[in-house]
Amino acid sequence: MTSKSAAKINDLVIRFANVNGTGSASANALFTKAVFRMGVPVTPKNIFPSNIQGLPTWYEVRVSEKGHLGRREGVDLMIAVNPQSMKKDYADVAPGGYFLYDSSKPLAPGYDRTDITHIGIPLMNLCNAEFSDARQRQLFKNIVYIGSLVPLFKIDFAVIEQLIGEQFKGKEKLIEPNIKALKMGENWVLDNVDPDDFDLRIERRDLLGEKILYSGNSACGLGAIYAGATVAAWYPITPSTSVVDAFAKYAAKYRVDPKTGKNNYAIVQAEDELAAIGMVMGASWNGARAFTATSGPGVSLMNEFLGLGYFAEVPTVLIDVQRTGPSTGMPTRTQQSDILLAAYASHGDTRHPLLFPASPKECFEMTADAFDLAERLQTPVIVMTDLDLGMNDHITEPLEWDDSRGYDRGKLLTAKQLDLLGKQMRDIQAVVDEQQLVTNGNGNGQVDADFASELDAQPLGDQSMTQPLEQFKGKFGRYLDIDDDGVPYRTIPGTHHTAGAFVTRGSSRDEYAVYTEDGEVYRRNMDRLMRKWDTAKELVPQPEIRNVEVGILNIESRSSDSSFDIRNSKFGVIFFGTSTYSAEEALELLAADGIHLDAMRARAFPFGQSFRDFVDAHERIFVIEQNRDAQFRSLMMIELGTDAAKLVSVLNYDGMPITAANIYKQIKGKLG
Repeated sequence: MTSKSAAKINDLVIRFANVNGTGSASANALFTKAVFRMGVPVTPKNIFPSNIQGLPTWYEVRVSEKGHLGRREGVDLMIAVNPQSMKKDYADVAPGGYFLYDSSKPLAPGYDRTDITHIGIPLMNLCNAEFSDARQRQLFKNIVYIGSLVPLFKIDFAVIEQLIGEQFKGKEKLIEPNIKALKMGENWVLDNVDPDDFDLRIERRDLLGEKILYSGNSACGLGAIYAGATVAAWYPITPSTSVVDAFAKYAAKYRVDPKTGKNNYAIVQAEDELAAIGMVMGASWNGARAFTATSGPGVSLMNEFLGLGYFAEVPTVLIDVQRTGPSTGMPTRTQQSDILLAAYASHGDTRHPLLFPASPKECFEMTADAFDLAERLQTPVIVMTDLDLGMNDHITEPLEWDDSRGYDRGKLLTAKQLDLLGKQMRDIQAVVDEQQLVTNGNGNGQVDADFASELDAQPLGDQSMTQPLEQFKGKFGRYLDIDDDGVPYRTIPGTHHTAGAFVTRGSSRDEYAVYTEDGEVYRRNMDRLMRKWDTAKELVPQPEIRNVEVGILNIESRSSDSSFDIRNSKFGVIFFGTSTYSAEEALELLAADGIHLDAMRARAFPFGQSFRDFVDAHERIFVIEQNRDAQFRSLMMIELGTDAAKLVSVLNYDGMPITAANIYKQIKGKLG
């Protein structure tokens, strides 16, 4: 290795090219964790095949002192230990980069680039000489190349050593051979390579503060725990399975009765996704907080029950960890391609609230919020994460929870209220002859106006307990819109021994849950559901809007701040979910070229007034999303009626996370 240009410090991409099923994932993660422990921003991407073992797998790590957490194109150091993918891996090394390979066997002809540096380390020969077990030789080869990076990057060996101790806590016999393998790699480089000729450096910084390294799926599982979930039903599917795995782990710690030792939770692996969401809806209808997790193929199967949840108004929480489609697609690649499927799931006219987390912290928060929203709106709520956010570790702010926070169960009548409602009914019957309590003849269940004054005269007593009971006029109406917000009042089975009963059905019914095929009654019910949708627009998380001069604007303060202006540039950018980090970096690149764009990060659907105002305020808007068909753009056109010519798509759909360079190139090209 010869001396090169000035060192690149804390700004690099390293890719490990391995064979799936060889134990490389845990070894490669050691490198990520070591960089994190050194206080430097780092983001890993595990790129693995959908089979169990044997095919190529990659683990890509970006180190960025500037805190750029999106994927970056170009590989500065390739660690190539998989002959199957070596030709492609070799080509992917950026000019000026490094190609580290197992030199136990000579490279085949053709590996002769002069614009990169080759580092050959006899990994297998070293392991064969020190370990007799074949499986150990394979496993420790991974640790040897991690050890070789210690002197090359000038990493503090004690950091890696501590991580090994933590990883094998309780399995102390494994610590010594792993440390030995690390030393083997370190010593070989010190004896055969001059690390000063290696121009990539990782230096200690203090840039992370209290931030943590955590996966989105784990955060969703923990969010469900904090939200009070006690039931999870699911059918395993990549990349969502680890959501329920995390919930099970946390439930085993926090959902066990300390006195009896009995579990206060239920986790059911159903026979398929349709059965899973049916179980969740049944549990939710009975008063439990329940959820399921799946991916695109599962959402397709769940459509029938999602329609039932919308029409029968049953609170339901679904976590959709998106992957590439259609059909089986690429199960282990990421995409944002379930947007339209989830937003309008089921036949007929349906609309479902969607939440778009961009970090593990938001996965935690939005999962917890989804339970409150589902009960407050009495409808399915879908958390839209994806494989990249769900299965990869991300640097995120610490998770926080307000211990004084209660569960928002929405318009739920208590036994006391139902007692009072029964008293009102008895008093009314004593005043007005039962034969006179007739409807207007149109099947709407409304009491004749002639008796309104007499009914209103029947007092209920304690006003704090009687709202909104006065409006029921002595008869519980499950689907009555008493508050003009589209959200009715509900009861949980068993709350009261006689009052508050109703029939839950997926067929048409009136305000009192009585079956009907009257077209006017059906229309009235569908219109009420649209009023509920309008209510949801301001209940879901609001977008994050960034003015090019002011920075992030506080949406909540808008009504009282006359200086609030969502527009500075005539051009705007909209992004959501895992496109966020690369979009933010792309905005920096464009700004460096003198192109300043306002930006909005969508955090939920339906779109509220602030979202609409941002769209209306700009002449042209670039919509960044990771799917082929511009689904989010289509959603905007459907819901807002936005002119298609105003919305310019910036797309990525190769299964890999979108990069800032890709976004920059597309926007700059379309601006001319």
